[in-house]
Amino acid sequence: MIKQIIAGFCLLLSTIAFSQENNASPYSFYGIGDMKFKGTAENRSMGGLGAIPDSIHANLQNPGTYGSLKWTTFTVGATSSRTTLETATESADASRTNIDYVAVVLPFKKIGVAFGLMPYTAVGYRIKDSVQSTEDGLYRQRKFDGSGGLNRVFAGAAYNITDNFSVGAEFNYYFGKIETQSTVNLANSAEAQYGTRETNTSDYKAIAVNFGAYYHKLINKKYTWTATATYTPEATLDGSTQRVIATIAESNGNQTVIDDRVFDLNSTDMKMPSKLAVGTGFGQVRKWFAGVEYTHTGNDVLSNRFDNITNVTFDKGMRVAVGGYYIPKYYSFTSYLSRVTYRAGFRYEKTGMVINDQDINDYAVSLGFGLPISGSIGGSNLNLGLEYGKRGTTSAGLIKEQYFNVFLSLSLNDKWFVKRKYE
Repeated sequence: MIKQIIAGFCLLLSTIAFSQENNASPYSFYGIGDMKFKGTAENRSMGGLGAIPDSIHANLQNPGTYGSLKWTTFTVGATSSRTTLETATESADASRTNIDYVAVVLPFKKIGVAFGLMPYTAVGYRIKDSVQSTEDGLYRQRKFDGSGGLNRVFAGAAYNITDNFSVGAEFNYYFGKIETQSTVNLANSAEAQYGTRETNTSDYKAIAVNFGAYYHKLINKKYTWTATATYTPEATLDGSTQRVIATIAESNGNQTVIDDRVFDLNSTDMKMPSKLAVGTGFGQVRKWFAGVEYTHTGNDVLSNRFDNITNVTFDKGMRVAVGGYYIPKYYSFTSYLSRVTYRAGFRYEKTGMVINDQDINDYAVSLGFGLPISGSIGGSNLNLGLEYGKRGTTSAGLIKEQYFNVFLSLSLNDKWFVKRKYE
């Protein structure tokens, strides 16, 4: 059954996953865009915690956990976001819906294999302002638009060295396109009939790896202690950028190109930061769990795509996630709500981005529910999560984002490669 469901979902996702504008943040203008969360809705509902013991849910944050699954698992997730953007004087709202991931994990005795697709970064913004030139005193209307991002195809495997300890590695291929456009027109002036438009289209690709380790120990035959670690080395994005500078005429919001010139820019490669995460937690099997995780990111290697951006720098980043889950009665036959997994968490992140000498920080609280699918085998479930957070500041002429995310995932489990005894 799961094979037919996978085929149907992959066909659906292939038609929509790359056609959507999946970001609405002006901060995605910088670097290589907004870094997307690398994990499932289950992790995200617990503040992004990756240090969890679980034999029925895929943990895409740590390849060392792939060998711990007991069932073949197919998982897919999506998010609907609503963001309020605020300056010191104005505010605006934006909404987006996008696919978060598609993945399959296959267990083979001491080995677990996983493969899938998820976004790595996203660019999406639309900004308009008016500035007065200090040279000629004229006002100019400026519009900035950006779209695109990078995607990640991954395949990994884990090996169970002992019943309690496993290690894993993952191969990643990154690819994608980022397009940015800026348009300048003289405002309320008859001195210039035409405006100018600069469009930059960058194509990126890279190959990278990451490693993971997972340890769990049963204490007093009742409680479980878990420790995890993941490491992603620094990598390089190979980039090629084409710039088109055009003279345009605008009428009723439509642009007509009067003349344009095409330039191929040299050396547009970008660095991808390293990442080290360590976490630990304690709990009771199929009952409750609480954990904490610390992540260090080498975001100081990030840079802007173009040299004319001078008010932004990048420092090393960090993230702290605290979260857990509670199941009232896992094997209850009389109460569905007792079999629901209740999740909650909190995270704080220093992104490493510094604009106008202001650190851009991000923090959020989350809540989630794992809803068992009646009649399924292996603990298949539907996962619903809610997240409320804030990023940025209105100081120094910047923008503060308040966002509310609703995310949904489907986790389907089944037995594969089992020889039938009866036809």
